[in-house]
Amino acid sequence: MNNRRVILWFRNDLRLHDNEALRDAIMSADEIYPIYVFDPRVFSGKLSFGFRKTGVFRTQFILESVQNLRDQLNKMGTELIVRMGYPEDEIFKLAKNLKTSWIFCNRERTQEEVHVQDLLERNLWSIGQEVRYSRGKMLYYTADLPFPVTHTPDIFTHFRKEVEKIIPIRPPFDSPETIPGFNEAVTIGELPELQDFGYDENEIGLAKNVPFKGGEDEGLKRLNYYLFETDHVAHYKETRNELLGSDYSSKFSAYLAQGCLSPKKIYKELTKYEETRLKNDSTYHLYFELLWRDFFRLMAKKHGNAIFKKGGIKREVKKELKDDISIFRIWSEGRTGLPLVDAAILELNTTGYTSNRARQILASFLVNDLNVNWQMGAEYFESLLVDYDPCSNWGNWNYIAGVGSDPRDNRYFNIVTQAKRYDPKGEFVKTWLPQLVFIPSERVHQPYLLNEEEQNDFNCVLQKDYPAICVNSEVYQ
Repeated sequence: MNNRRVILWFRNDLRLHDNEALRDAIMSADEIYPIYVFDPRVFSGKLSFGFRKTGVFRTQFILESVQNLRDQLNKMGTELIVRMGYPEDEIFKLAKNLKTSWIFCNRERTQEEVHVQDLLERNLWSIGQEVRYSRGKMLYYTADLPFPVTHTPDIFTHFRKEVEKIIPIRPPFDSPETIPGFNEAVTIGELPELQDFGYDENEIGLAKNVPFKGGEDEGLKRLNYYLFETDHVAHYKETRNELLGSDYSSKFSAYLAQGCLSPKKIYKELTKYEETRLKNDSTYHLYFELLWRDFFRLMAKKHGNAIFKKGGIKREVKKELKDDISIFRIWSEGRTGLPLVDAAILELNTTGYTSNRARQILASFLVNDLNVNWQMGAEYFESLLVDYDPCSNWGNWNYIAGVGSDPRDNRYFNIVTQAKRYDPKGEFVKTWLPQLVFIPSERVHQPYLLNEEEQNDFNCVLQKDYPAICVNSEVYQ
């Protein structure tokens, strides 16, 4: 086809490898106009409980990822157009001015993203253009699954048994060797900075604490490091529940969430590792986590907005859970008096990240000990997490709150038991709560049991240096 112009709309697929929308655009056009739009509803909007929708940590990670994408496109002789505004307006204006044939993008499935897709489609129809969707989020293609999405089993184990070892995983697409440039003069646009989203100096300073840098190059570097440079994947199952350090888990999640890494690419490299190095329970468990990610996405497709509602996909509202902001702030500010909970939330508040084990502990304590509406915690995580993904975040909160995909009604975590198991020497809590540093390791997880003399000896006076426990201490004797 001659003189076919198309727009390639980058969304949560900030990569060149295994990018089906990019591949489809290359096959269909002579000129491709790549664009990324910073939507103020996403980057400056507020959630229902007042938290910022996209906090400073994820904003910084996305900025780095978009910059890396622009750099890669520049190396191929083309540009990334950047706009600040509503995608349904900005892309429409570009399509109208350029008289493009189609807009290519990877489809999103949750409500807010679908709403934008629908608005854009409606605008484009008025000028005889349309959106062509591809898929790019999942390990498996829905067309390859042995059931329609609406019949996806609600229990993960049942889903896993119907999929793993039965359904083949398609190989990822390679990065293109060339990308058609564009001939029409277009204002490229400057990449915004954190200040442009209203962040102050203190918040901008915090953004420097993100434990990893955004971008496809960094994601591929991390993938190679975790597998082939260090063999850390060989011990993943044993270390994944640890709390402190950079290599106890893969740290792929933020790259997956923004599409800097494709799950199929991870699987391909994992298979290569198993064929050339080692295949064991740990390597399987990394695949297992990718499978969980697909499962949560399918649950969101199947149940729609139910994952965001108080009754979850079970449609069972737990009336004992209250929207109590004063109690919530005790949890969100690290003032519970239980060191493991306080350390985990302080790590999240400071870096935009905390381990999967810590997230489960935080969620369980908020819901089961404080009886606070789980949606408040889910929104707080949505705001702060550098690796926020709507399906995984809300699916996990459904799960812990007992309103999701779980045959058990109660996912209760005994905080002290968890602390002694996963932080036996108190290293994690002492890292984030230095006021506890002189308390012996065997007692650091229960400072509320220290008598007055011991508090003075350990330089940690309750209600002065560290909060008193906010729940009945008899539960955690």
